[in-house]
Amino acid sequence: MFTPKLLSSAVVLALALGSSAAFGEGPNLGKPIDPAEIAAWDISISPDGTGLPAGSGTSAQGARIYAQKCAMCHGENGKGGSNAAVVGGGPLTSIETVKTIANFWPYATTVFDFIRRAMPWQQPRTLTNDEVYALTAYILALNKLIGENDPMSAETLA
Repeated sequence: MFTPKLLSSAVVLALALGSSAAFGEGPNLGKPIDPAEIAAWDISISPDGTGLPAGSGTSAQGARIYAQKCAMCHGENGKGGSNAAVVGGGPLTSIETVKTIANFWPYATTVFDFIRRAMPWQQPRTLTNDEVYALTAYILALNKLIGENDPMSAETLA
């Protein structure tokens, strides 16, 4: 009663159904991620300040940290060294204009975010939140964007 064509169709159908169950299980790789591990990497900060961590700092504190951890690359008082200047810069009138914190970064919160993620270059993500707030205050004060005595925290930065 079975013809070879019908038999081969039944075999193909059985193999297809059997293999779909195996594919449904997946490769069984990895492990569930602990929420604490996710929190350690979830450090995004929005331009409106959402995600800023607790902490605070002053320009005076930032000056000391800058001298220890930043001046070697960005120069004394942020004027530039082996890497880009973080102070100064005129209006953006051409593509060649030097881009600095004062004339290029639209949000102070993104300055904080960049320092926190990427600086110092040789040891990124090693600064404490207080150190990052202090450095942000120092750099913004050098650029005359805030006063030298203005404290920096999540509330004042946002």
